[in-house]
Amino acid sequence: MAFGGFNQGDARPLQSEINMVPLIDVMLVLLIVFMITAPLLTHSVKIDLPQASSNPTQEKPETVSVSIDGDGKVFWNNEGVDAVALPARLAAAAAQTPQPELHLRADRNTRYEVIADVMSQARTAGIEKMGFVTVPDQ
Repeated sequence: MAFGGFNQGDARPLQSEINMVPLIDVMLVLLIVFMITAPLLTHSVKIDLPQASSNPTQEKPETVSVSIDGDGKVFWNNEGVDAVALPARLAAAAAQTPQPELHLRADRNTRYEVIADVMSQARTAGIEKMGFVTVPDQ
């Protein structure tokens, strides 16, 4: 062993050098492994792939703004809508391809019941994307 033994009667002085032989062995094994695997990484099969050209469609869906004021009146893109016409408009919007995003804007004083009713009608009509629009504090 490079550091000496546990014998107290041994006349040899202790060695404080690092034994480099195991480190060199590991390095040589890694070198051989990389020498063998490196040519395999550059091997490729030549094939003639067909050429195709296509442009991705970046069709953004329109947005529909449904606003509810403090009195519970509903507005479709800033146009007043009564309770009978709202489900028909929601169903027509849900039938479009791509389906528009529904942006729900509600006044601070609007009753939650009215907001929940509009959200329920939108879900029943088949609207998939719905979000709330808020004004950040300044």
